[in-house]
Amino acid sequence: MSSAATGVSRPISPASAARLIAFFLPLALLAGAFGSEYLGGLYPCEMCWWQRYAHMAALVPGALAFTAPAETTRSRALILLAALAIAISGAIGVYHAGVEAKIFQGFTTCTALATSDGSTADLLKQIMNAPIIRCDQVQWSFLGVSMAGWNAIISLSGAALILILNLAKRR
Repeated sequence: MSSAATGVSRPISPASAARLIAFFLPLALLAGAFGSEYLGGLYPCEMCWWQRYAHMAALVPGALAFTAPAETTRSRALILLAALAIAISGAIGVYHAGVEAKIFQGFTTCTALATSDGSTADLLKQIMNAPIIRCDQVQWSFLGVSMAGWNAIISLSGAALILILNLAKRR
């Protein structure tokens, strides 16, 4: 009799849990980042974008890991690649939080983004109308920890958990 027929569910394997976390953690963090921007009105600075890029990169191997059984070498390697990208975002978050706390020196040059599709006047207008978001200013915090700090905590903890689960043997 199957476990579904008896009403008893089997726990998922550590590798399956790692795979789920490797995909849904960066997805959730990106949803929070974009939600805070488009719904909360918080504009990202340059280092915020770096953290987002790493999470976007993690989504690719995280999604590809679902193309093979979780216990396979291929899936485990993709899960580890996703965990590496998540950890990179966390490391950038540590640096960014350090810049916000004035522990590290941030940018000393302008990091405004503009496209040069039009004339010089259009480019100047874009620059003048762009919101100035400094990497060393905290726009939002919870419990005294900035968004960059929370990204660092969640990303590095998540990457460590993925690594532990991915290397665990099935019982």
